[in-house]
Amino acid sequence: MHYDPIKRTLGRVFNSTPVLRKLFYFLLNVLLLRSWHIRRRIKQWAVSAPHNASILDAGAGFGQYVFFMSQLNPHWFIMGVDVKQEQVEDCNTFFSKIGKSKQIRYTEADLTQYVSTNPVDLIVCVDVMEHIEDDMVVFRNFSKSLKTGGLLLISTPSDLGGSDVHDEHDESFVGEHVRDGYNKDEITQKLLQAGFSFVTTYYSYGFWGSISWKFSMKYPIQLLTISKLFFILLPFYYIILFPWCLIFNFIDVYKYNSKGTGLIVHAYK
Repeated sequence: MHYDPIKRTLGRVFNSTPVLRKLFYFLLNVLLLRSWHIRRRIKQWAVSAPHNASILDAGAGFGQYVFFMSQLNPHWFIMGVDVKQEQVEDCNTFFSKIGKSKQIRYTEADLTQYVSTNPVDLIVCVDVMEHIEDDMVVFRNFSKSLKTGGLLLISTPSDLGGSDVHDEHDESFVGEHVRDGYNKDEITQKLLQAGFSFVTTYYSYGFWGSISWKFSMKYPIQLLTISKLFFILLPFYYIILFPWCLIFNFIDVYKYNSKGTGLIVHAYK
């Protein structure tokens, strides 16, 4: 499964006006379980964060986390980095239209080569590392880009079924992934070797979260790859299943998962 064609289709639909773009962010935040986990952790960090904190969203994509963080504190400066030029241009245009060009700046860069010229307080990296082969180079760049005491927050698939891979014969659900998922000990050791002083990890997408993902994301995406006509049916599909997905997401975020197909990682410099 390749997400990029679907992303481009969604982009054409929701990028026509700032109002639709904000609606798109809202839908992503509600449907994507990883967004629930990441936004909760950012809010916890924000309690003791500097008033004028600087933040790097590494692999910022559509910009939903950049927008979320800009709403939390208008004094934070947020840099979004993405390897795709069209994504960078699109986001700079959108944030300029809504009057946030002084607070938010997007730049095109490859994370294997990018180091922030001004060290930042927080790096957010959501579902990016599974796309990068040379992860140690990126982890070292993250460490160089952080201030002492700064936090790196990562969301990535785990090796317990991440990318929808459950045994050696399964193929990744996402064709762009170069690895199916991280082992908790593996990513901890890599981050410590890269220069971080303290690392904690916990599982996301446990039993209930995995069910929510299948009904809120996997099955709809599979239908859309068959025919774009399923866009017409999606509202009716979600009317039926949306309340259940909300409940399952809530359970996953606030209940301890002994195992899960996703990992949330905190690494402090």
